[in-house]
Amino acid sequence: MKLPSFRLRIALLSAALAGTTLVGFGAVSWFQIYNAKISRLDAELLNHLMRATPMPPRGEPPENQGKKSRPSRWQFYEDSLSDAFGTNTKTPIALLVLDANGNILYQSNSLPADVEVNRLLLKRLQLIPLPSPPQREPPPPSNRNPSVGPPPFLRPRPPKFVTEKTAKAAWRIGATKFPNAQVGIAVNLQAVDQEMATIRNIFLVSIPGSLLLVAIGAWLVSGGALHPIRQLTGVIQQVTVKGLDQRIPIGTTDVEFVELIQVFNLMLERLERSFTQASRFSGDAAHELKTPLTILQGEIERTLQQVDPGSEVQQRLSNLLDEVRRLSGIMRKLLLLSLADAGKMGLYLVEVDMSELLLEMLEDVEMLAPHLTVKTDFTDGLRLQSDRDLLIQVLQNLFSNAIKYNLANGWIQIRTYQTQTTLHVTIANASKDIPVSERERIFDRFYRGDPARTRKIEGIGLGLSLSREIARAHHGDLTLDSTAFGQTAFTLTLPMK
Repeated sequence: MKLPSFRLRIALLSAALAGTTLVGFGAVSWFQIYNAKISRLDAELLNHLMRATPMPPRGEPPENQGKKSRPSRWQFYEDSLSDAFGTNTKTPIALLVLDANGNILYQSNSLPADVEVNRLLLKRLQLIPLPSPPQREPPPPSNRNPSVGPPPFLRPRPPKFVTEKTAKAAWRIGATKFPNAQVGIAVNLQAVDQEMATIRNIFLVSIPGSLLLVAIGAWLVSGGALHPIRQLTGVIQQVTVKGLDQRIPIGTTDVEFVELIQVFNLMLERLERSFTQASRFSGDAAHELKTPLTILQGEIERTLQQVDPGSEVQQRLSNLLDEVRRLSGIMRKLLLLSLADAGKMGLYLVEVDMSELLLEMLEDVEMLAPHLTVKTDFTDGLRLQSDRDLLIQVLQNLFSNAIKYNLANGWIQIRTYQTQTTLHVTIANASKDIPVSERERIFDRFYRGDPARTRKIEGIGLGLSLSREIARAHHGDLTLDSTAFGQTAFTLTLPMK
């Protein structure tokens, strides 16, 4: 399973952390706001409950209190509650007033849900115990008249606040008991619920928007932070034979990446120095050996002309001349490879007729391997700009391999096809299958594969490597095709212009 990019993971992780924080903050804020609204509502309810203390007329005995409390007074009190809680239409207020014996003095009847709300108010009042009067201090001796004196001051029970739900709404209920009356007030929480729903919707819209902004910001910030890594990757991708002189500037780099870039620049410097030394050595060695081998080859050829034909000395000199020529071929290939490694392989571009070259190669194949069947599929007039001598060397290597690694009574097939910009030449032959491990190394220098390590098959393992370097010097390529069982095919790709 492929992991997402590091930059994407940074953006997603930042969004996840910010999302967790924002959701937690939103939830806590929502509950804090809701509790603040409920606390403010409870404070208002407490204020109104304390104003509801029924005060009898002066001088009236306490036992008659409540019996002469007029309903019109409680109606006025309910109207004041409706105005206080901010409504001018159907009041969200429910009021229930009982006397000391639990008889109903007043109850709201203007709401459709008054019956259920009044039941909740009655239930809440029943749960509150009656206030106990404090013991009266004895009056001074001069006022010891048991029938005369102010009534005792009785404190009401502290109001109890609770939220109850009916079938259609939620109510905040406050209830208290006075010595001569019991008062319960219920406020509809619809307005509070609507305000909290609005706040919730704001959070539901703002939090995803904030997360999107955080993710975009994290994506941009991480992109800027990873710019040195991308720059380093770009330089690494250009590290070829021609790109070892690449260096990453440190002046505009973040401090965290300075050490990494310094190490990479030092590595490139060591690679460049080592490769330059190796390339120079192989080129100098091939160049220095070229002259002695040429002299040796000339001397052997001159000596061959002076010995008796058919003698043993002539046979030995002929074998020695073959080895010298073979060694000269190796030196020429090594010299070309060293030039290719250094990017200095010079090309003498002329117009070349590829069809004509292929016909010449086919004549050589018919002469060298008359037992093989040759199949062709190409047209005349395949012209392109290339180095003719190097191109002939590539084709000779390919046809030589097709002959050497062919099967008995096998075949060779040549086919071409072209596009507007490229020419493709495929040379296939019957052969044993090449193992996957060898297919990956077939273009390595001096690699010939296990079956070919004996001298039964001539070659040193430089032909394919040199042919590919020549093709790439022409801005083309040489590849081993994925073919069917029992055959091997190489495709040479060259630009038409």
